[in-house]
Amino acid sequence: MTRRPARRRPNRGSRPRKQKGSDFQFLLVIGLIGIWASGFLMSVQSWLADHLWVLALPVAALAGTIAMWMHLQKERARQEATRAQGLRYVVEHLDGLHYTRFEYAVRDLLRRDGCQDAEQVGRGGDQGADVKATDPFGRRWVIQCKHRKDGWSGSAVGTPDLQRLNGTGRQIHNGDVIVMLTNGRFSKQAPGFAKSQRLHLVDRHLLAQWANGSRPLWELLRAVPPPRNKSSKYPAAQHRSDRGTSSPYE
Repeated sequence: MTRRPARRRPNRGSRPRKQKGSDFQFLLVIGLIGIWASGFLMSVQSWLADHLWVLALPVAALAGTIAMWMHLQKERARQEATRAQGLRYVVEHLDGLHYTRFEYAVRDLLRRDGCQDAEQVGRGGDQGADVKATDPFGRRWVIQCKHRKDGWSGSAVGTPDLQRLNGTGRQIHNGDVIVMLTNGRFSKQAPGFAKSQRLHLVDRHLLAQWANGSRPLWELLRAVPPPRNKSSKYPAAQHRSDRGTSSPYE
């Protein structure tokens, strides 16, 4: 029986030689690229050394951008202050606002009156405060806003709402002047409870007077607490006006 001649196995030693040749070419290309990149960077460095003014351009552009931004911020603040000084709302306009925008309108009116830190804080879990501010006399204001789409014809704000505000206005928010404000009306029982708990009520009529006038709210309310800041640059506040919805400090 004849045997088949054994197959010759391919010479695998030739493949590594080809692979080594490829690696050498790759390294050669990388080296050439590195030499070219070094030469290019040296040329750029040399050119920049002779043209230092080019480096100043980005710095000057950045400085100009910052100066322009600061100018725009200052101009925006000036326009905002001018707008706030003449801010007026008619109560019918307030009726058409979303309740959140209504809170922002109250914040803006306080800023108009000089409460620079007035902020809208109403949201879920606000614990009875929708707007908070410090007036020029150092008194801390805590205001809860009740917006009624139907204005005076809407549902009255009653003692349950006042009770919630009374439980948080001073204890949690450290308020000096605790206000319930609405573009609608209050229930018959609300003024008596507000007086007994030293709360202030601002109904639609008083809101209209405040929003469309130029007198600050503390001059329209009756018997607000005395100023904390005796050295205020503002004239003495009228602490016992003949107008107002309640007299909690009498």
